[in-house]
Amino acid sequence: MTQLLRVQNFTVSSDGFGAGEGQSLERPFGHADPMSLMSWAGTTASWKMRTEPGGSRGLDDYFIRDYDHNVGAEIMGRNKFGPQRGAWENEEWQGWWGDEPPFHTPVFVMTHHTRPSFTLSDTTFHFVDDAPAKVLEAAKEAARGKDVRVGGGATTIRDFLEADLVDTLHVVVVPSITLGSGARLWKSPDELTDRFHLDVVPSPSGVVHHLFWRK
Repeated sequence: MTQLLRVQNFTVSSDGFGAGEGQSLERPFGHADPMSLMSWAGTTASWKMRTEPGGSRGLDDYFIRDYDHNVGAEIMGRNKFGPQRGAWENEEWQGWWGDEPPFHTPVFVMTHHTRPSFTLSDTTFHFVDDAPAKVLEAAKEAARGKDVRVGGGATTIRDFLEADLVDTLHVVVVPSITLGSGARLWKSPDELTDRFHLDVVPSPSGVVHHLFWRK
């Protein structure tokens, strides 16, 4: 069975930014407001951080419900893992997610400054300084036949797109938010239509789902 490299539920502003400028410990998305950017997901019945019953069903909920299906490993950039830059000054930092990270798989963090792997609950973080193809090879082996997800951020997704390694993408555009600067995935989704088929599906919540698969 073919293992796919997937991008899922990656959310961008109307002008294509997945995060804003000035990422810090206090502001993981920089000047972008993650609550506004991700509200389409947080209002669904299947949102894992929901603390009260309820939530919407329908299209948005379908994508949230499908998020972990057949995913055996995750790849992310260092900026998604944390706000530090350069050499690790504090290896006690173990990510934004606390003692129970939401991944439940091996996670490969791409960085020029490696550090020892560590495990929290059922998630093991590996820090790798390799080209996208080599990282994908390691992630596929760790996934044990399941698919691999590129979780972000935008720069890391672009790196895998430029290496022509991505098989499917699901990108959610929030038309009501314009960021102007930050980590940009695209200026227009049409940039990818030379290599991918594209279906554009508006949601009643106001966001627009963009579904890409290889030609």
